[in-house]
Amino acid sequence: MASALLYLHGFNSSPQSLKARQMRAYCQTMRPDIQVLVPQLPSHPEPTVNLLTELVDTYGATHQLGLVGSSLGGFLATWLSERYDIPAVLVNPAVRPYELLQDYIGEQMNPYTHERYHLDADDILALRTLDVPTLTHPSQFWLLQQMGDEVLDYRQAVEKFSASRQTVEPEGDHSFVGFERYCADIIQFLGL
Repeated sequence: MASALLYLHGFNSSPQSLKARQMRAYCQTMRPDIQVLVPQLPSHPEPTVNLLTELVDTYGATHQLGLVGSSLGGFLATWLSERYDIPAVLVNPAVRPYELLQDYIGEQMNPYTHERYHLDADDILALRTLDVPTLTHPSQFWLLQQMGDEVLDYRQAVEKFSASRQTVEPEGDHSFVGFERYCADIIQFLGL
């Protein structure tokens, strides 16, 4: 069976984020047999869910799938992993983005795509419905977390994924400094 890695970027990000590019570059050089999918996620939860469901339904039939999610993408990867039983690596994941994004309600602009859009209370509610309060299969997850994350409280992820594999580094930041060090291990963990 062919292999595919689905990389989910964070809030107001894009397939051009550094970690997405590093993962793609690693696979192109070292594992060209793996198809790397890095979709531009819509700015609102409902079309994002539709896109991700369609991708997993399409590729899951013919490919061994693995997930990598960063920040809000980590929250989405958790939901997808639980729904479809797919292993996931979470990089500085948002654990409760529906709380954090309350402060972002209103006009937004994605700095990568320059898309202007309005985040509203319905978007926050839609995110809340994707929450996975209790992990069914904690062994399906690997948390990559840096304690210097200036955007998210790293302790939330460490607690939520306490029964999962964890690599928690001191310092660093929300971008996860040195992510490229883990590309080979990520592929191995995902079983691709």
